[in-house]
Amino acid sequence: MLTHLPVLQVVVPLLAAPACLLLDRARLAWLFALMATTISLVISALLLYQVNQHGTLVYALGGWDAPWGIEYRIDLLAAYVLLVVSGIATLVIAAMGQGIALEIPQERQPVFYVIYLLCLAGLLGIVATGDIFNVFVFLEISSLATYALIAHGQDRRALWASYQYLIVGTIGATFILIGIGFLYSLTGTLNMQDLAQRIPETDSVRTAYTAFAFLVVGICLKLALFPLHLWLPNAYAYAPSLVTAFLAATATKVAVYLLIRVHFSVFGEHFVSSVLPLHNILITLGLIGVFVASLVAIFQTNIKRLFAYSSIAQIGYMIVGIGFGTAVGVQATLLHLFNHALMKGALFMALAAVVYRLGSADISAFRGLGRQMPWTMAAIVIGGLSLIGMPLTVGFVSKWYLVLAAIEADMWPIALLILAGSILAVVYVWRLVETAYFPSGDEPMPEVQGTVASREAPLALLIPTWLLVVVNIYLGIDTRLTVGTSGAVASALLGVGQ
Repeated sequence: MLTHLPVLQVVVPLLAAPACLLLDRARLAWLFALMATTISLVISALLLYQVNQHGTLVYALGGWDAPWGIEYRIDLLAAYVLLVVSGIATLVIAAMGQGIALEIPQERQPVFYVIYLLCLAGLLGIVATGDIFNVFVFLEISSLATYALIAHGQDRRALWASYQYLIVGTIGATFILIGIGFLYSLTGTLNMQDLAQRIPETDSVRTAYTAFAFLVVGICLKLALFPLHLWLPNAYAYAPSLVTAFLAATATKVAVYLLIRVHFSVFGEHFVSSVLPLHNILITLGLIGVFVASLVAIFQTNIKRLFAYSSIAQIGYMIVGIGFGTAVGVQATLLHLFNHALMKGALFMALAAVVYRLGSADISAFRGLGRQMPWTMAAIVIGGLSLIGMPLTVGFVSKWYLVLAAIEADMWPIALLILAGSILAVVYVWRLVETAYFPSGDEPMPEVQGTVASREAPLALLIPTWLLVVVNIYLGIDTRLTVGTSGAVASALLGVGQ
């Protein structure tokens, strides 16, 4: 059974999705979906253990070896991201048992869980597969499911947000498919390991760079890099609250993974940097994204929208790390990929608890909420501190390595700009903290549903949220897992020490 873990990682949620349709009761469908995601998490943990013990795992589908057949290839980078995606998916769906009751009617919940599992299967497939065309297939599975998940939002604007993302996502997928077509016409193979060997030997350098350009633009549309980010704020603001938590912590992270995989594993750092000024472009766009998105976030009144713009800024930090083109820079990106999933997962799940009690994510609803929902607000505060990069949180670890990468590259001004971006995060996080804990004026406090004794969010929402909060703090203190793994992955990607 252990030899089949790479394919089971994708097959389990993929087969569990239609099986949910056979369960016409919402509670049964939720329990079945929770079981499927928990199995996926266990498989991810076992894969990470096996990769650490035995190295890269290769699974040939149907017994056909690559490049003739399709293979699943789980290296340390893939195992690292699989653990993030499956872990967040399990915690989010655990909260859904009660957390989506007010946003999605019971009769629609079984279908909702079908879509959720399909989205998860697509994301896991993107990471697990070693075939670049299969990356496109799984990308489409996850994208189509994402459009449907967003459209389940109560607000009618969720339909527009879903349609907007569909248009942008289709353009991005088209760019990716064109890039894959160029690569196949150039090399005659779709296996990523095979591509990595054949691309440097090709005489048609222009075709290779054209393929790379199409792939990068398409992927950047998916990961919402500035200025290709316009679909993201509406999608996060109007999707069901727990769907936002899932997407914010997983979807863009898988897109960042894909950019790293294409850049370093398929084309190679030397091949890309020898002609294209990609490093300067990525650093510039990443920093602009940090400042523009953070400034826009400061003036948002919808807190889900505020943290959506914050996500665009945090994606900018990840892109800056890639832009350095060094082992420490890539390590900083991988750290922030993992850590941002933890902090944004915690923040959006806490916001889901607020929406569950108040029915609103507007900042006016948070007035005095620190006293009425102390545990929920404490989770938001700790998540916000991690977002800023305070010591003893995972956010500090990410920013520390990003600043180290800038200093190592002798880019002191960029190190200062990274710190300045954190100051902007202080501003928009403080707006929320001030409203919740230090209300002013004579306006009445928002009405929280439930009796005085039950104003706090239900345990079904609080427990998964606080698990993420605790992990935010623990991995901010004990960094051996994240720093050790990300360092090993970055060294392998850039060939350091080989």
